[in-house]
Amino acid sequence: MKKCVLIFGATGTVGAGALLECLDHPEIGEVLCIVRRPTGRSHPKLREIIHRDFLDFATIASDMHDIDGCFWAVGTPSSGADEQAYIRVEHDYVAAAARALHKQSPQCCFVFGSGAGADETETSRQLWARVKGQAENAVLGMGFKQALIFRPGTIAPRRGIKHNVPVYGLAAWLAPLMRPFGMATSTEEIGRAFIAAVLGKNAEQPARIRLGSAEINTLAKLA
Repeated sequence: MKKCVLIFGATGTVGAGALLECLDHPEIGEVLCIVRRPTGRSHPKLREIIHRDFLDFATIASDMHDIDGCFWAVGTPSSGADEQAYIRVEHDYVAAAARALHKQSPQCCFVFGSGAGADETETSRQLWARVKGQAENAVLGMGFKQALIFRPGTIAPRRGIKHNVPVYGLAAWLAPLMRPFGMATSTEEIGRAFIAAVLGKNAEQPARIRLGSAEINTLAKLA
């Protein structure tokens, strides 16, 4: 049976990459994107819901029923950010979405797009690492049948996608040099790794819930 997946953050670099891979994959039958602005894409598999309040999903809760896999790719740069605003986007939004989705689709495979260096102990002096770790723990404690954390390092955009944040685009030039050290991946591989997880292919890998770039790339080959 073909899978129905949900993507948050499909207008961003990583989310757009996941969206393209899901639209192309024969075992994905429907892709629902909950976005604050349109993706600008059209496809027979694609259904978009424009939703402004990422702290309250009550009005669209029924749309989250029977979701097989969810990929969270919403994020904001931490540099120069107001702490409370950053916490709201990086922790509160995903916690609210995961809570709403779990009520409708507890059997879902929830994949949270975090980042290399996130601190699951929640004690880091770096705001981004501490908050990302808090968000990871919130997702893992939600009770989904399966929850995975993707912690990519440098991300190379593929298939015409560009980084929305200039500094990330500059870092992406280093991806070929960092890949041999397991510190780089691509939007294409992240998307395919998500699909592999939804299809249960990660059962063929060692049991891990936090996957770095190297593990993401390995999982992507199984999709």
